[in-house]
Amino acid sequence: MLIALIARDKPGALQTRLDNRDAHIAYLKSTGVVSQAGPLLDDDDGMIGSLVILEVEDMQAAQDWAANDPYAKAGLFSGVELIPWKKVI
Repeated sequence: MLIALIARDKPGALQTRLDNRDAHIAYLKSTGVVSQAGPLLDDDDGMIGSLVILEVEDMQAAQDWAANDPYAKAGLFSGVELIPWKKVI
């Protein structure tokens, strides 16, 4: 199943994002379940969150993946949503 992970950064947490970016990207590449991923941006192109499309067996697998993301472990996010998603185009 496809799951959209939508996470918003805590205010003022850009340095946390930058400090953990390499580990986060390595995690994205190594897990084999990421279809697409990238930062959410504000009007000035500043990074304010993340969008990750996961291809996993079930919601529990998505929850486990999200919990082990280095960004989540570093406390970057103010909130994370996991929403079933259907690709149309």
